[in-house]
Amino acid sequence: MNDLQELTNELMIDYEFKKEYEAMQPDMDITRAIFDARINTGMTQLELSKKSGISQAEISRIEKGTRNPSISVLKRLADSMDSTLKIEFIPKNC
Repeated sequence: MNDLQELTNELMIDYEFKKEYEAMQPDMDITRAIFDARINTGMTQLELSKKSGISQAEISRIEKGTRNPSISVLKRLADSMDSTLKIEFIPKNC
């Protein structure tokens, strides 16, 4: 286990921290999915920008989590990486 994971585990004991962390999780999942998909295709941000028509700066902001992409932007990114966008609703009791 790395230091960040250990710290996160310690902080998760605090109810308020856990609540805020879990509220941010969907945004972090989207950010991570975009980054992972781009890396798995072997594309740079600049290459993805040229293929998708979305500026490299905007892709960077999305990957950093400082910008929330719309569904249409997510579709454009997925198409540009020869991927299919899939959104799921998973019951909380799983």
